[in-house]
Amino acid sequence: MNPALTSGVNGGPALLDAEALTSGPEREAWFAESAHRILADLVRGGAALGWVEPPSPDEVTDLLGRVLTAVRAGDASLRAACLGHRLVGLGYWQRYTRPTHRPHADLEKLAVDTAAQGRGVGRALTAALIADAREAGVEVLTLDARGDNTGALRLYRSLGFTEYGRLPRFVAVGERRYDKVFCMLDLRRPA
Repeated sequence: MNPALTSGVNGGPALLDAEALTSGPEREAWFAESAHRILADLVRGGAALGWVEPPSPDEVTDLLGRVLTAVRAGDASLRAACLGHRLVGLGYWQRYTRPTHRPHADLEKLAVDTAAQGRGVGRALTAALIADAREAGVEVLTLDARGDNTGALRLYRSLGFTEYGRLPRFVAVGERRYDKVFCMLDLRRPA
């Protein structure tokens, strides 16, 4: 049985937070399986998510476990999006661990199922994660993206992120090289 929620208001994605995603063993298992499907499919298709080869189910489960531990400690936010009864996206941020960087967090992963791209899922997830960061008192939210990920970079700019640096040809995927683009959103200013 799929324990997901249905679509949100006006046919947009329904957003779930970490509490909703871990409200029982069945939902946790569904989320881990669904997250693995999305991440593995995207990486298989060449997405810039930090893996060269699709992650295994255990890798995804371990990643989600680390993020959920950080969420419970108040050091992260995890969001997922559903369209109908299908998980179509997920994202999270985590606070930096260095004491001098604790007021800040890094948006570490945002993944939207290929079939759901262009339907506002990435925007809804990112906006929810930004709102969570504001509520948690995060001062600066950072992220990095592969330079050829123009759709994601356009989305981040439209939500107020600005580029603050670039490492040319830094990301190596086999023989291919891509820029690594660094972006930030200063949350100390009013929304």
